[in-house]
Amino acid sequence: MTTPANTAPLETPAGRSCETPQRDDCRIYVACLAAYNNDILHGRWIDAASGEAHIWGETRAMLAASPIPNAEEWAIHDYEGFEGASLEEYSSFETVAALSEFIGEHGRLGAELYSHFGDDLEAARAAFEDYAGEHKSLAHFAEDLNLECGPAIPKRYEYYIDWEAMGRDMELSGDVFTIETGFEEVHVFWSR
Repeated sequence: MTTPANTAPLETPAGRSCETPQRDDCRIYVACLAAYNNDILHGRWIDAASGEAHIWGETRAMLAASPIPNAEEWAIHDYEGFEGASLEEYSSFETVAALSEFIGEHGRLGAELYSHFGDDLEAARAAFEDYAGEHKSLAHFAEDLNLECGPAIPKRYEYYIDWEAMGRDMELSGDVFTIETGFEEVHVFWSR
């Protein structure tokens, strides 16, 4: 999602303003469900990187300012900066803050790992214990691995080795899995 050039508050049909995000940090838009169910858009963009306590504090303040008295229920209606990782409408703020921290540390690779493991943050974190690095391709990884760990290959035989097939076989057999984050940006992980 891109932020419009004009980042002034947007006016909602009820005359209330909704702040628009001004950075690419992980943010969530938390909406008041009491207002939403009464056709009033009332919510707030909250910086997810500030932690669970901050998110709760901002949510309580947003609910207290709701045009509907005694509003208590909220939902995440939008989010950005999570590098493609998905959040549910009722994701816990603990999960949101932890995912924001993880993506802040690992960027798009972290988001891709999170998705790869079915939105299981602990499994995504654990995968970094088996990280074999970034390579131009899986073939380059297979060649580098063989040069580091295998016997020396005589120069006259180097061109007969199909590194691409070797790398593909490693992935198909389940020895490794890969996450591609861009052109010639293949991240290789050993499978458990």
